[in-house]
Amino acid sequence: MAALNGYKDIIQAAISDFKRNKVRTLLTSLGITIGVLAVVMLIALGLGIKNYIREQFESLGANLITVLPGSGFGGGGGFGAGLVGGGAKFDEKDIRELERIPELKYVVPVFFKTSRVEANGKKEFAYIRGVSEDFFKLRNVKVIRGQQFNASEDQSKAKVAVLGYTIAEKLFDNPDNAVGKTIRFDKQRFEVIGVIEKSGNNEEDLGVVLPYKSTYGGINPDKTFWAINLGVESEKDVEVAKKKVKEVLLKRYKEDDFSVAEQTEILSTINQIFNILNSVLVAIGSISLLVGGVGIMNIMYASVTERTKEIGIRRAIGATEKDILVQFMAEAVLLSALGGFLGLLLATIIVILVRPFFPLSINLLSVVITLSVSSTIGIFFGVFPARRAAKLPPIEAIRYE
Repeated sequence: MAALNGYKDIIQAAISDFKRNKVRTLLTSLGITIGVLAVVMLIALGLGIKNYIREQFESLGANLITVLPGSGFGGGGGFGAGLVGGGAKFDEKDIRELERIPELKYVVPVFFKTSRVEANGKKEFAYIRGVSEDFFKLRNVKVIRGQQFNASEDQSKAKVAVLGYTIAEKLFDNPDNAVGKTIRFDKQRFEVIGVIEKSGNNEEDLGVVLPYKSTYGGINPDKTFWAINLGVESEKDVEVAKKKVKEVLLKRYKEDDFSVAEQTEILSTINQIFNILNSVLVAIGSISLLVGGVGIMNIMYASVTERTKEIGIRRAIGATEKDILVQFMAEAVLLSALGGFLGLLLATIIVILVRPFFPLSINLLSVVITLSVSSTIGIFFGVFPARRAAKLPPIEAIRYE
């Protein structure tokens, strides 16, 4: 009980000193506050990006299989190896062969590029995508204005397009005005026949979806595809379908020329990448915590100098070296804890404000880590000035002016 009262007195003494020097206390804690804010926000951003990607993948359904050129999401090339060139160049022969696999309900070739789209006197950046009519069913894409193109329009290479909501809004001010109008890009003209529901996915909302055969010629002269999206009827058919897809493609390509991955594999790989990236960002953000710790150490050294006579008097009336050490250590830890709490509070407010627009998230682990780290920094950087205070000879300290 006596020990408890002793620690209570120490904390009260530290708080009293903080109240006497409010500005200095806040400025000292500011370094830790900024450090904790940076670390927590970086963790929240990493979790937010992972949440966003997961939501986008979940919206596509669990029965989607993606075929990419190169090693793609697996094999020695790592993530995205097929996105930077190399690997198989898929064509219509691959599409016809894959359509023979009974487990596959949808086989959707995907041509992809970016371009400046012009209409109504405006030019806007857009994602051009050439696909078959099954794209809308496979990817759960809803057309809210006009209609989607059909198989006959694809076969006849009709110059028709379905616009993403945002690109329609940018070009025509209101998506309702887009249907029936003409857009131009890459010296080609297309009539807008539909507008897609806003999804929150930038690639879809700024997308221009065309019949894939309509891209042949000026837009896609090689008649090749960036990827192939496959859909199965049931989740239990995914593994069998993947095996048969690989067998078909291995007849034309080497194993390293393509990658076949289901949604969970792609999502798992992306999560691993973001975990590594987030760890690097948090490590960089932690530098500000160290800077805050150095600030606490400097202020505590100044405090020891200012209170030298007080330390001498306390030692003269019976305070031990341990008592002085504990007192200054307590002040350093409380300063760090105050900074950590303020940083966490600010980060929570920011997350609450941003969350309606982007799925930022703070988990319990980030809270425990940041508060533990901030307290540890207080102990580490507080021990040096605290030891200096404890080692002051009482007589010399009393005489200090």
